[in-house]
Amino acid sequence: MASLDTNTQARLLQVRDRIARAAQAAGRCPDEITLVAVSKTFDAGRVVEAIAAGQTRFGENYVQEACGKIAELTRFVSRETVQWHFIGPIQSNKTRELAENFDWIQSIDRLKPAQRLSRQRPAVRADLDVLLQVNISGEASKRGATPAELPALAAEVAALPRLRLRGLMAIPEPQPDPQRQRASFARMRRLFEELRDQLRQQLAGGGLNFDTLSMGMSADLEAAIAEGSTMVRIGTAIFGERT
Repeated sequence: MASLDTNTQARLLQVRDRIARAAQAAGRCPDEITLVAVSKTFDAGRVVEAIAAGQTRFGENYVQEACGKIAELTRFVSRETVQWHFIGPIQSNKTRELAENFDWIQSIDRLKPAQRLSRQRPAVRADLDVLLQVNISGEASKRGATPAELPALAAEVAALPRLRLRGLMAIPEPQPDPQRQRASFARMRRLFEELRDQLRQQLAGGGLNFDTLSMGMSADLEAAIAEGSTMVRIGTAIFGERT
């Protein structure tokens, strides 16, 4: 455990350094970028190691695995210590578990699951922070609302009780070339800014807190930060390759 602990801490330090250097290169403050460690497929022990190294925000893709992990971790840390983000596809029969266990849902792409999450969020929990997932590359194999669908979907989700619409999330098509990476992220930033301005006009005085642009992973976080990302989702660079 000690060697793994040291390895996890070293990887986290490297990722935080990458974020800081990318932010500085873009003329931004590193504190503007939130790090979500994607712990899917890794056991609770690895998450405990990351928590010991100062990481408190974690992303999960699979509901059953995540809920078991969350429950197991209550033996080691208080529930309030850790913030859980769901970043995978939303199944209608799993929305209650999502509403009960997560702090953020980053992958809303239709109104129906958002309505279910709104109804099923426990009264004892704070409002659920949500992001709309955008299929910015237009890939048939990927989930996400199209840019054209965003304005109507955003207005409908923003009006739902027990949810707080915080922004957008995307997983662009992988590109080895940094300039092509930046092009996709730049389109996302423009969409984010346009939608934020529209919502401010529509919901004047409505308490809108549309402040989060979740984009960038282990291979492209620098390009994402250069184009305005406020939240990066990093798995491999922290936990290693998945087997």
